[in-house]
Amino acid sequence: MIIVHHLNNSRSQRILWLLEELGAPYEIKHYQRNAETMLAPAELKAVHPLGKSPVITDGDMTVAESGLIIDYLLKAHGGDALLPPPHSMERMRYHYWLHYAEGSAMTPLLLKLVFAALPERAPWVVKPIVKAISDTAQKSFIDPQLKTHADYWEGELSKSEWFVGDKLTGADIQMSFPLEAAASRGGLGGDYPKVHAFLDRIHARPAYQRALEKGGPYVYAD
Repeated sequence: MIIVHHLNNSRSQRILWLLEELGAPYEIKHYQRNAETMLAPAELKAVHPLGKSPVITDGDMTVAESGLIIDYLLKAHGGDALLPPPHSMERMRYHYWLHYAEGSAMTPLLLKLVFAALPERAPWVVKPIVKAISDTAQKSFIDPQLKTHADYWEGELSKSEWFVGDKLTGADIQMSFPLEAAASRGGLGGDYPKVHAFLDRIHARPAYQRALEKGGPYVYAD
């Protein structure tokens, strides 16, 4: 039996969505973030040494990292409908987006999260200085990087409804989190109709809705 070690408001939500698309049987073990630090609880280290989510167990197999989990589940549990044909250019693009989502897209989003939170966590005596540094970093580097990525997504989704052509693949499930995070953090305005349409499509899918019901509140689906 597949067990998803699911952390609230995390990347593991897209693993639940994938399993609902596959119709594969699975169980959820829920974990809650620390309300102050927003970090995962220590109990996750019993599953994987890094103590992060997503991570799944499937019999004796433990699989971590979103891209690997998606690829593993599709290949091990009959996900041919969500995989492009082997040895095709589409399969190459599928692998590209699996790696790009975490390797490139999430970096400026995480920087945005960290720098936006710095002033609130700084001691009051240095808070104005920290805020000035945070604002400068965001305006001069982080926000331009986010715009570059958002422009890229818009351009790719102008070519087809999904990231690897005309039907949903595992690449779209992997890409859902950075696009949702960008929309949630105010990084997407009215200049990205194709990106917003992509988010509307995935949020309307019955499998996505079922995953939300089972996974619990998820702020990025707003």
